[in-house]
Amino acid sequence: MGWLGGAIRFVVPVLFAGNALAHAMLDNSTPAVGSTVAAPPTEVVLEFSEQIEPTFSSVQVTDSRGTLVSQGTANLVPGRRNTLTTKLTAIGSGVYKVTWKAVSVDTHVTKGSFSFTVR
Repeated sequence: MGWLGGAIRFVVPVLFAGNALAHAMLDNSTPAVGSTVAAPPTEVVLEFSEQIEPTFSSVQVTDSRGTLVSQGTANLVPGRRNTLTTKLTAIGSGVYKVTWKAVSVDTHVTKGSFSFTVR
């Protein structure tokens, strides 16, 4: 194949690996995805694999009736450019849905949702 074939086999995977890593994926959350907690949380914290642009990102938390129970804005945790938080209203027992949109600093958008339960 020669030097050109070898170079292509090396360069192409490197290019695609860079693209695969460029999206902000949810790494961790508090409350945890699918968890049941004993006490109602006062905030939801989402940690991503990439730095986030908070102006274009969002986190919303709704109860089982679809009523918004979060402040509706997503803020960076000070000193942690990959972590968003949103404050919650006084919530009680039940199932809550967290819906998020994360725009990484390189403008890639990811979205997702998960639930947690307050006992």
